[in-house]
Amino acid sequence: MFFRSLTRINSSIVIRSFSTSIPRSDFHFDTHQFVQRLEREGLNRAQAEGIMTAMAEVIDESIRNMTSNMVTKAEQEKHHYKQQVDFAQIKSELQLMEKNDLAMIKAENDRLVSDIEKLKQRLREEITRTQAGVRLDLNLEKGRLREESSGQELKIKEVEYKIEQEIASLRTNIQASKATTLQYLVGLVTGCSALLMAYLRFRM
Repeated sequence: MFFRSLTRINSSIVIRSFSTSIPRSDFHFDTHQFVQRLEREGLNRAQAEGIMTAMAEVIDESIRNMTSNMVTKAEQEKHHYKQQVDFAQIKSELQLMEKNDLAMIKAENDRLVSDIEKLKQRLREEITRTQAGVRLDLNLEKGRLREESSGQELKIKEVEYKIEQEIASLRTNIQASKATTLQYLVGLVTGCSALLMAYLRFRM
């Protein structure tokens, strides 16, 4: 066994001497029972107490290390409070960032709405100018058509006047021709009557 093998340790190894009156209040296990067990395994009292003290020191150091790494309740509460404070600060910062983002989004939305209204206004003005231009072009075209129509009517009236003059001239010529023809016929009839009367006289 392990404890029996300790008796075979070379005598040249220096074993620390410990007092037989070891305080028991600092140990974390029953040292007296442990020493007795070592003695039953074949160790003398000095060796058993030396091993017990060494193990007590190792256990005590281990417990101190574990205790130093452990967090006390006060420290845990302090850490929890610090976490709560940090969480509240983070929450406040997030809320502030959210408000800033919302404000930025609202400002951007307002800017877009303003730009859209300006664009609508420019579009309305452009439509109004275009309509005014179209009306002006239509009015000018109507005026030109009226002028052309007036010119055509004037030309038609001139042609009608010329036609009427020609008709009047033809009527005059026809009347003159009628009169000439009538005079010719009257002369012819008169001449024929005279010849007929002379012939009748000659026969009688």
